[in-house]
Amino acid sequence: MSKILVTGGLGFIGSHTVVELQNEGFDVVIIDDLSNSSEAVLEGITAITGKTPVFEKLDLREKASVEAFFTKHNDVKGVIHFAASKAVGESVKEPLLYYENNISALVYILKELKKLPEANFIFSSSCTVYGQADTLPITEDAPVKQAESPYGNTKQIGEEVIQHTCNAVSSIKAIALRYFNPIGAHETANIGELPLGVPQNLVPFITQTAVGLREQLSVFGDDYPTSDGTCVRDYIHVVDLAKAHVVALQRLLQGKNKSQYETFNLGTGTGSSVLEVIKSFEKVSGEKLNYKIVDRRAGDVVAAYADTNHAKNELGWETQLTLDDAMASAWKWEKKVRGK
Repeated sequence: MSKILVTGGLGFIGSHTVVELQNEGFDVVIIDDLSNSSEAVLEGITAITGKTPVFEKLDLREKASVEAFFTKHNDVKGVIHFAASKAVGESVKEPLLYYENNISALVYILKELKKLPEANFIFSSSCTVYGQADTLPITEDAPVKQAESPYGNTKQIGEEVIQHTCNAVSSIKAIALRYFNPIGAHETANIGELPLGVPQNLVPFITQTAVGLREQLSVFGDDYPTSDGTCVRDYIHVVDLAKAHVVALQRLLQGKNKSQYETFNLGTGTGSSVLEVIKSFEKVSGEKLNYKIVDRRAGDVVAAYADTNHAKNELGWETQLTLDDAMASAWKWEKKVRGK
C-alpha cells in the first residue's frame, strides 16, 4: 500500500488521521517536533490499529532535515500536512513565530515534492481564511478576506503558496481542506486532544475545568449578534474530520480530482454557540461547569459555519457524529488522561 507522510502526526487531528489511514491499509510515516504533542501518542495509535507508524522527530523549519527525510523516504506517495502553530490568540501576540513555523515548513516540503515524479498533497487549512463571512453558511466560493489574525493569514498565504506551486509544477496535485472547529476524541479514549500548557481551544478548556485542572472557564464576550450573545462555530467531531482527509487523499491518488488544486469546507453545516457547547457538555457529563463571561478576545469572528454541499457532492463525505457525541468522547478522554 502507498506510503503516506503525515506531518504533525502526533497532534490532535494528525493522530486521528493516522489511525484512519492505517485502518485503510496505508503505510504511515509521521514527522513531529513534539512542540505541542507527545511521543506517547504512538502507543494510543498502536492500541487502536494494532500497527505502529514510523516516527521521525524533526523540525520542519530546518531545511536540511527536510531534505534528508525525503532522501531517505523517496517513495512517499502522498503528504498530509498538519504541522503548524494554530492558536488565534497566541498568533496575535507572537506573529513572527507563526509566520516562521507555518510558512517556512510548507515551502521546504513543497520544494522536496517538486523533485518527485508525482506528488499528492493535502493541506490542513481553516475556515479562518474567510474572516467574518458576508453570508452564512460559508461556501467555498465565499471571498477570502483580510485575515482577523496572523494565524488566519498563514493559512491564506499557505493556500496561495500551494496554488502557485501547482500552477508551476504539473506533477504536484493538492487539496486544501478548510475545516471548522475540530473537537472530541477517539471512542476508545486512546487518543484525543491534549494541549501542552493552558489550552487555546474551547473544548479542552471545558474538560480541564470540569476535571479540576482549571479553576474557571472564560467565555469571551456575550454581546455578539447571536442567539445568546456568544460566538457561534461549526464544531466537527475529529473522527469525522480524519476520515475526510483519507477520502481527499484517495481522490488524488485515484486521479478523481477535477483540477490540480481544489478546496473543500469540512464542517457539520450547523453553528453552535459557546454556551450551547457548554450545555451539551453538562448534559452528557452530568457535571456543572464553572464559567464566567469576560471581555471579547482579539481576532475572534462572530459566527462561522460551513455549507457542506461541495464536500458531500464531490467527496461523498459528510459528518456522522453529533456535538453530544464529541463532548462525551472528549470527557471520556479527559478522565482517562487524569486517571479519574
